[in-house]
Amino acid sequence: MNILFIVPYMPNLVRVRSFNLIRQLAERGNQVTVCTLWTDSNERVDGASLEKYSGLELIAVSQSRWRSLWNCLLALPSTVPLQAVFSWQPELADNIEERLKSQDAFKYQVVHVEHLRGAQYGLFVKSRFQHVPVVWDSVDCISYLFKQAARQSRSYFGKLMTRLDLYRTHRYEGWLASRFDRVLFTTAVDRQALLDLVPANVKPSPMDVLPNGVDFEYFSAGEEIERDPTTIVFSGKMGYHANVTMLMFLVREVMPLVWAQKPEVKLLVVGKDPTARVRSLAENPAITVTGTVPDMRPYLRKATLAVVPMVYGAGFQNKVVEAMACSTPVVATPRAILALSAQPGRDLLVAERPDEIAAQILQLVDNPDYRRQLGENGRRYVQQNHSWSGVAEQLEDVYRKAIQALSERGKSTFPDRG
Repeated sequence: MNILFIVPYMPNLVRVRSFNLIRQLAERGNQVTVCTLWTDSNERVDGASLEKYSGLELIAVSQSRWRSLWNCLLALPSTVPLQAVFSWQPELADNIEERLKSQDAFKYQVVHVEHLRGAQYGLFVKSRFQHVPVVWDSVDCISYLFKQAARQSRSYFGKLMTRLDLYRTHRYEGWLASRFDRVLFTTAVDRQALLDLVPANVKPSPMDVLPNGVDFEYFSAGEEIERDPTTIVFSGKMGYHANVTMLMFLVREVMPLVWAQKPEVKLLVVGKDPTARVRSLAENPAITVTGTVPDMRPYLRKATLAVVPMVYGAGFQNKVVEAMACSTPVVATPRAILALSAQPGRDLLVAERPDEIAAQILQLVDNPDYRRQLGENGRRYVQQNHSWSGVAEQLEDVYRKAIQALSERGKSTFPDRG
């Protein structure tokens, strides 16, 4: 197929969904034109790494932080959520329009648009070009995330922003649900959450669950690295309110129970953009906060175990399956594994209350054989269930259904008169 893929941020190894879907679509023989934005020199380098794939063309436009801020300020008096305008860039829209208006425009069989931040580009295409179906990958239901954050976030800024935008996002996502030819989500929970927002008199677009995968070769086990016997790793973008809340729950309610029995256990917090609150945790000699690291894999491979005590959130938790792919045993809360079919006790450990999580951590620290077996089982589960190639194959099927449905609607609108 020939695909126009619009993503409102530069795909890279951190933004794994768009990066791996694009890469796999190209490797599977599709022609992919990627329209995206970059904000700094690092993202321009990320763009160059995409261009090496055969069958892939990149159109990247600069988007300054000031431009995004200006978009949000203009939207404040309106009913449009800030997330929906944050990544709007008229120059990118002009590039998209130019592509679709060109002499060979009909070569594009489908337009793929990612995230709420990209939805306006999808609406832009739908308003001007009726010959091509638009698939909107919502990824997560942002209203569902904001509703939880408004109640439970321990990030003051995160709680303020989610409360500010919650009502508008709720209304807007419900409206978007019927505007595209097909809608995607990473989990069934997010799909249902968006369906619950759709007005009773509105028929939503067909909706599919398309989970994330794991680059199994990239996140290899690293058998040459000897694991530390008493190091817990917590990973994620540490400026993100859900991760900050998760970390504070871990440090304040779980780790004191662990340290009471095993004071030698260390907590390693790995991830970009840690807030001042997160950085201050390093005042405890048992906690290390790394900030941005060039590569997450060495930390996952060396750790005794990874912990994902998710308090609230939405979507697919990449940090769980990436740790499992590295054969790192995982202790997670039930909410963190809603998108997985992994079996608790065999592939990973699951607990909810602080005392239960601490008990699972201590069990793994005390039992090297068990954690080795759990790590091996987790890696096997990921290999069998979360291949990006398999996910891309599912996505191609979604595209075909969208193309066929649009074609059939066209035939019914303009019947063959013989």
